[in-house]
Amino acid sequence: MTTTKFPLRSTLILGAIGITAVILPTFLIRIGLIDDYIALILTLGGVNAIMAMSVNMIVGITGQLSLGQAGFLAIGAYACIFFHFDLGLPLPLAAVFGVIFTAFIGFLIGFPVLKLSGDYLAIVTLGFGEIIRVVFINIRPLTGGPQGRPFTTVMAMNPALAFAVTTGTLIVVLALLQNFLRSSYGRAIKACREDEIAANANGINIFRYKMMGFVVSAFVAGVGGALFAMVVGFVVPADAQFMRSIDFLIFVVLGGMGSMTGAILAAYVLTYLQEFLRFLQDFRLIIYPIILILVMLFRPKGLLGMRELSFIGIIDKIATKFALLRRKAGKA
Repeated sequence: MTTTKFPLRSTLILGAIGITAVILPTFLIRIGLIDDYIALILTLGGVNAIMAMSVNMIVGITGQLSLGQAGFLAIGAYACIFFHFDLGLPLPLAAVFGVIFTAFIGFLIGFPVLKLSGDYLAIVTLGFGEIIRVVFINIRPLTGGPQGRPFTTVMAMNPALAFAVTTGTLIVVLALLQNFLRSSYGRAIKACREDEIAANANGINIFRYKMMGFVVSAFVAGVGGALFAMVVGFVVPADAQFMRSIDFLIFVVLGGMGSMTGAILAAYVLTYLQEFLRFLQDFRLIIYPIILILVMLFRPKGLLGMRELSFIGIIDKIATKFALLRRKAGKA
C-alpha cells in the first residue's frame, strides 16, 4: 500500500512546489514587487543553473573533466538564432532544433574526445571551446563576427515571461535528469565513474556510457544556450570562451560534484552575489577564489557533496515536528 502511495504523494508535492516556484515570482514581477533588474538576475541564475547541471552531468556524474561547456552554450544559442531568423521556424521549434543540433555536435565530438581521460581530456575540451569561438568569429554571415548577433524576442522584452519559461524549463530538465540518473543507464554511468575496471568486468560498455553522459551533457547545455539567446537578446563568440566554462565548473564544485540540486543552489547564489558586489568593480572577481578556497578547506565535497536536496524529506521533518508539538500540547 505504501509503495504505491508514496510516488503519487511525492509527485504531487514536487509538482506543487515547482508550480509555485514558477507562478509566484512571475506574479510578483507582473505587479512590480520584483523589478525588472532583479527578474533578469533570477532568470540568468536559471540559465546558469541549467549550465551547471550540464557540467555536473559530465564532471560529477560521468567523472570526466570537461572545460568546453561554454562552447556548447554558444552552439545552442547560435543554432536557435539560425533556425528562427534564417530558416523562419517558430521560436519554440527553433529552440528544440537548436538543442538537438547541439546534442548531435556533442555526439560527433565525443568519439575522438572520450578516447582520452583526466588532464588530457580537459586540455582537448578546452581546445574545442577555443575552436568554436574562433569559428564563430570568422563565419560572419551566421554569427555577426566578433560583434555578435542580436536576437530580439518577446522573452528579451518581457521579464515575467522570460523568468517563467526559464524556471519552468529548469524544473523540467532537473526532473528528467533525476529520473535518468535513477534508471539503469544512469546507474551504469555512475558505475563507470566509480571504477571502470569493475564496471567493464560486469559487462558495462565503458565508452558507450561515457558517450551517453557526454551527449546528455551537450543536450542540457544546448537548452541553456537557447534560453540564453532568448533572454539576453544578443550572442557574441566570446560567450564560448574558456572563462565561461570555468564559471560553470565553479558552480558545480561549490554545490557538490554529483549533486544536481547543489549545483543549482550554487549557481543562483553566485549569480546574485556577482551582481550584488558589482560596486566593488573588478575586485569582486576576488570573491570567487576566496569562496573556493574556503570551500576546499572546510567543505571539500561542496555544499551538498553528492547528496540531493530533498523537499519531501524537509516536509516530512516539519510534519513530524508539528506532530510532536501537538502531542506535547495534548499531554499538557
